[in-house]
Amino acid sequence: MRLISLIETITSLLLILLAILAVSSKKMITSIIYLSFLSMLAVLSFAIMKAPDVAVTEAVIGSGLVTAVFLFTLLSMKKAGDE
Repeated sequence: MRLISLIETITSLLLILLAILAVSSKKMITSIIYLSFLSMLAVLSFAIMKAPDVAVTEAVIGSGLVTAVFLFTLLSMKKAGDE
């Protein structure tokens, strides 16, 4: 078995596991962290598939911006609940 094939298999299994964990998580912050890791693994998958433009876009938008928006929204909701 080739090394790339093994890395693809492991990455695919981790993507599925993180997706299940993100959906079934009880706490929102934990779910956001799982989704962030999921996006970073997607970046690795795109890089393995030789799609660097998509990988960079996913890294910036998926891992960076979306995670920041989710965290900002979650912290805003907690502050609004305190009032």
